[in-house]
Amino acid sequence: MLFIVRHGRTVANAAGLLQGRVDNPLDGHGRKQAEQIAKALGHVDLVVSSPLQRAIQTAEPLGQHPRIDERWIELDYGEWDSRPISDIAPHEWTTWREDASFSPPGGESLFELDQRVAAACDELISQAAELNVAVFTHVSPIKSAIAWALGVSEQISWRLNVAQAQITRIAIRGGRPAVTAFNETAHLKTSSPE
Repeated sequence: MLFIVRHGRTVANAAGLLQGRVDNPLDGHGRKQAEQIAKALGHVDLVVSSPLQRAIQTAEPLGQHPRIDERWIELDYGEWDSRPISDIAPHEWTTWREDASFSPPGGESLFELDQRVAAACDELISQAAELNVAVFTHVSPIKSAIAWALGVSEQISWRLNVAQAQITRIAIRGGRPAVTAFNETAHLKTSSPE
């Protein structure tokens, strides 16, 4: 089974800021979410993580050293990093939604993101067919992993909502991915934000 996990909350998440490659740590609530994720996952054979500390810290309660894979890092928002979403001009959002090759100034396109995440997923498929593999990552790579699992060529990023500290489960059957759960958050119901 391939578990794709979004990191716990950071101060930037709570403030509604784009944080892309900004290396923020988890806040207190995010650390509680990390504990809840570990309990929900149960036994994991292999832990893979984005190099950003918020993803690594979310994996920590599993008690394993994660294998760092740069391909699971968040989308590069370039000059939009650390800005409130409301600061992005409506015409820029429209262009981004309509053109997968569009990049925020100094950033990365959704097409580029999809390519690197698909390569990372392809590399894990044989292990995930036999083992429980948990990947700790971010919103945009999770959307790309779903597109990979569904085998869609159309950009679907804008049609998916990925909750904070969610778990997505992708089974590997006959060498092919099958989404068995998306955006699970039931493990978080007992926690209230600080």
